[in-house]
Amino acid sequence: MADRWATFDCYGTLIDWNGGIHAVLAEVFGEARADAQLARYHDIEPALEADGTRSYRQVMTEAMRELGAPDAEAGALAGSLPLWEPFREVRSALIEARRRGWKLAILSNTDRDFIEASMERIAVPFELAIVASEIGSYKPAHAHWLHFFDETGASRDYHVHVAQSHLHDIVPAMQLGLRTIWINRGHQTGDPPPTRELPDLSPLPETLDELVAA
Repeated sequence: MADRWATFDCYGTLIDWNGGIHAVLAEVFGEARADAQLARYHDIEPALEADGTRSYRQVMTEAMRELGAPDAEAGALAGSLPLWEPFREVRSALIEARRRGWKLAILSNTDRDFIEASMERIAVPFELAIVASEIGSYKPAHAHWLHFFDETGASRDYHVHVAQSHLHDIVPAMQLGLRTIWINRGHQTGDPPPTRELPDLSPLPETLDELVAA
């Protein structure tokens, strides 16, 4: 039987991305402006990623400048990212998925040093991580998945992609004909629908087994 693979987006899915960014924005711009600045950040970041030429550190730094941060604070987001924590249920869910025989990989719009720091925070082994700055492409482009299949030889029939971002992950994974689990922490709506939808990763191991039996 082919290996069963679960691939994950990291920030927002495994690591508390919004919480990490919000804390920095509150420190730099004040708590009263943090929510509005976070909403603006969500608009600014994809435009900076679009051509794939910037590292994620550069994306975050330029986004802070566009938000109006002084030069001395432009690197604050990038400096804080290695300290961002995983969601409370992540570690136990991933450990159980591994116990059930699933291989784990991360497909992330980030840089190698950032993802290594975050995987250390998660403290569960991953077989590999593919990052945007090394392949010159940011999701929702398909390059992360294509590199994953080239590197692993994984069968698409035994592969499930797990992510929080409908736009960046669920849509392209569905375009590639993959099974998807949408970790919809914000109770959003999105089309096309994922294969499964969960509020967090707590039911992940059982859901993975439902989608691809051992």
